Amino acid sequence: MTVGYISIGSNIDQNKHIPAGLQALKQCFGKLSVSSIYESAAVGFEGDHFYNLIVGFNSDLKAKQVAKKLRQIELDNGRTVDSQKFSARTLDLDLILYGNLVINDGQLHIPRDEIERYAFVLEPLAEIAPTLKHPISHLSYEELWEKFNKTGLQQHCITPDWASAE
Repeated sequence: MTVGYISIGSNIDQNKHIPAGLQALKQCFGKLSVSSIYESAAVGFEGDHFYNLIVGFNSDLKAKQVAKKLRQIELDNGRTVDSQKFSARTLDLDLILYGNLVINDGQLHIPRDEIERYAFVLEPLAEIAPTLKHPISHLSYEELWEKFNKTGLQQHCITPDWASAE
């Protein structure tokens, strides 16, 4: 079994799409480790605030098979095939880590650069996997979060009604 981590984000009807995405992920992978939910400003474009979180899971699948399942869950939740990187979205599921794999084949990039670049990925990852080490820098996610430049950070932990019921 390989331990993987998925970054989840939404800024269109988050209270519908994130619970639906979590349910679909549970159906695919079983038990999930789920971080707190963080509300953060849109990055790279003007738009509504995002809800972001990280989930950990175990799987016997190859990384590309996992990525394919994530893409299907996105599409099932209203994501369009031609959606742009910096744009509003119903559901964004990114496989950010998969064991100690390092992949950059043009289609799949693991570990994702967003881990060290964006607080909305790093903070929830450091929350649920603080001692896990980045496969390239070999620093723990807790260490990376401590060193992260938090100047002007527009992010805070929230608990939507649906999350308190889980």
